[in-house]
Amino acid sequence: MNAFVAPIKKETLIIIGNGMVGHHCIEQLVEQGALAHYQVHVFGEERQRAYDRVHLSEYFGGRDAESLALCAADYYSEHGVQAHLHEAVLEIDRAQQEVVTANGRIAYDKLILATGSYPFVPPIPGAEGNSRLVYRTLDDLDAIRAAASGARRGVVVGGGLLGLEAANALTSLGLEAHVVEFAPRLMPVQLDDDGGAALKARIEALGVGVHLSRATSEIVAGDDYAYRMNFADGESLETDLIVFSAGIRPQDTLARSAGLAVAERGGVVIDDGFCTNDRAIFAIGECASWQGRVFGLVAPGYSMARNLAASLVGRPHEAFSGADMSTKLKLLGVDVGSIGDAHGATEGARSYRYIDDVTNSYRRLVVSADGKRVIGAVLVGDNSYYDTLLQYALNGIKLPADPASLILPVGEGVPTLGADALPDTATICSCHNVSKGAVCCQVDAGCTDLGELKANTKAATGCGGCAALLKQVFEHELSARGVEVDKSLCEHFAHTRQELYGIVRVESIESFEELLSKHGRGHHGCDICKPAVGSILASCWNQPITNPGLIPLQDTNDTFMANMQKNGTYSIVPRIAGGEITPEKLIVLGQVAKKYDLYTKITGGQRIDLFGAELHQLPDIWGELIEAGFETGHAYGKSLRTVKSCVGSTWCRYGVQDSVGMALTLEDRYKGLRSPHKIKFAVSGCTRECAEAQSKDVGVIATEKGWNLYVAGNGGMRPRHAELFATDLDDATLIKYIDRFLMFYVRTADRLQRTSVWRESLEGGLEYLQDVVINDSLGLGAELESQMQLVVDRYECEWANAISDPEKLKRFRTFVNDERNDPDIHFVRERGQRRPVKASELHLIPVAEEAAQ
Repeated sequence: MNAFVAPIKKETLIIIGNGMVGHHCIEQLVEQGALAHYQVHVFGEERQRAYDRVHLSEYFGGRDAESLALCAADYYSEHGVQAHLHEAVLEIDRAQQEVVTANGRIAYDKLILATGSYPFVPPIPGAEGNSRLVYRTLDDLDAIRAAASGARRGVVVGGGLLGLEAANALTSLGLEAHVVEFAPRLMPVQLDDDGGAALKARIEALGVGVHLSRATSEIVAGDDYAYRMNFADGESLETDLIVFSAGIRPQDTLARSAGLAVAERGGVVIDDGFCTNDRAIFAIGECASWQGRVFGLVAPGYSMARNLAASLVGRPHEAFSGADMSTKLKLLGVDVGSIGDAHGATEGARSYRYIDDVTNSYRRLVVSADGKRVIGAVLVGDNSYYDTLLQYALNGIKLPADPASLILPVGEGVPTLGADALPDTATICSCHNVSKGAVCCQVDAGCTDLGELKANTKAATGCGGCAALLKQVFEHELSARGVEVDKSLCEHFAHTRQELYGIVRVESIESFEELLSKHGRGHHGCDICKPAVGSILASCWNQPITNPGLIPLQDTNDTFMANMQKNGTYSIVPRIAGGEITPEKLIVLGQVAKKYDLYTKITGGQRIDLFGAELHQLPDIWGELIEAGFETGHAYGKSLRTVKSCVGSTWCRYGVQDSVGMALTLEDRYKGLRSPHKIKFAVSGCTRECAEAQSKDVGVIATEKGWNLYVAGNGGMRPRHAELFATDLDDATLIKYIDRFLMFYVRTADRLQRTSVWRESLEGGLEYLQDVVINDSLGLGAELESQMQLVVDRYECEWANAISDPEKLKRFRTFVNDERNDPDIHFVRERGQRRPVKASELHLIPVAEEAAQ
């Protein structure tokens, strides 16, 4: 006789809030088997299911609500979770243990508050409508987008993290952006005075206005713009819209009305187990106050959600003990990092500072009074130091003999912190609380694929800031266990770029198809291997990129030998070697620009850029330029771009060598060289360095005795000073060393690896590179010079080659069977030239085009 087993009666668990923390709590409940014990309901005020607020600004860059969603549309129903979206909870009836919505009442056994926070808007007279926008939800962003239509200028009130994100959004909408901050520096919580000053300089260089120590007293109608912000100091600023990002406040209204204990500065009071003063109600995330603190980052909220889910199913878990509030950000394209006690407030704390006023880079290292531990850091301009400093701070790792070396520029004795130096308890991913030990466990369990590791642990799937460190630790642990780390270029080639380069050289392979058939797998290749192999073939044999066998390997820019711009048109950059140009050629550029109505700009590399050409116009424009003696400037390729120069001894009273002449020689020699990444040169006629040679891949500075050679510098996203490589060289020796340096880089660098990153990865550092190039320690000198000479001898202008071949010209068509212009490309006039229509100006298209006719 079978005994009757009554089904287990499930308790009802309600979660109020479907933001990132509320959703993560549901994921943890599902993962830990809680749905066998609880009937889970989740209520969210927004129409959309939970989405990624960390990357909210990407909504203006083309991502939609669906792509930002944190789960599939059927995730909740698949796991038996009842989702009540666009349904706000109006009241918590603690006496009846029910929540009240516009649709009725639902009883609960346990209740979790994950209501998050709301943007604080100061009570400023006149703040309403488009002068009282906020930046928090997708609906908020839709409102900002609507307000930006037809607007010219936008202001963000608040210079913190979210404020700068909002300023970035305004610039992406085509508005002139300004930031107004009450404090005397940007990001006052995370940065010190010097860090704030460096960030301000960088952001202003991007064209964003920064107004510090400003308190808005009222908002009134403007004269030239919709609104005028009057400040307490008597100054004012006019604008068309205002976005408030002056901080957040815990969303604790429901808790207050239900009589739950609320902290003095806001937030539902919780204990170490996230329980409120009602034992049936818990709170997590930004709405919760633990020991008087509210945590405004996603990682602490995730930690709360994990631990609470474990507690609800009776699994072991750690009591909440606070959270590390260190942050690594990219704001308006500027790296910003803050770790621990960034302000050095700890008693006896000592600081080391690195300040670079030229690049507006700043680094501060804060160490304990005994000089043995890192307790804080500030980074502005370069976050490559962040992971190492964070691990020193979190794990109490012993400092090097000279702690300042941890923040010195790369290449000046910086001690690196290898994966083996991290303890198993070291946190690799703070968003999902993944430790080094957890990575090791995955490797021990047989995980050998990085994608599988991310899927199993969710590491690097939150903010993504730990991706590089995760890969480093994972590969180190694989190697330590004798597992060969797969460094295949892609699924089609089980070789690195360096190995493929060697194969192409040794076997004299001259086509992708031959390389794929002999050393790859599959029939077509992919977007990774095609451009990489195309670059290798061009580097080795310098075939025209327009040849039929190479065209299918290229991205859009190389395919059409022009840089595609944001509106689908192309830019044209003829080579102006060394920045020297005759009046006749200058006139031709003006005539061509006027004839085709091209936007004209002088670049930072001493060339002239012509914007706005449609695809079918490119051959005609280049035909006129080539007839006038111009040739391609390779602005579209991973190749030599420019050789910048000052006027040198020819004109300058300080010049000691002919820098223009040397720049012309170098650009003429290396102008056809294809490489793993773009390369830039500069030649200065004296140590005053007007050509900024020490920020280039190859920098040459004149001395009384010849030339000093600098290598492996670059500007861009991660600036790096070039290193002094050799001194007082004559012309022939200088060129010989550059030949060897460049070809050794082309031979050994990884795909899309700048010379700066390549140099940092070389074992033995600068001394090793000098030994190879100067002392010929590998016996490659003559071979490298010969390979370079082959590239030089085979050079031809790719555009001259293309316009002389009718077959090659066939691909330069907007429409295959129609010669009309692309109807989706629109322009407006600004400062006497045409530019692309911004999203906010689409309503102006008919007027603009009528005016242009």
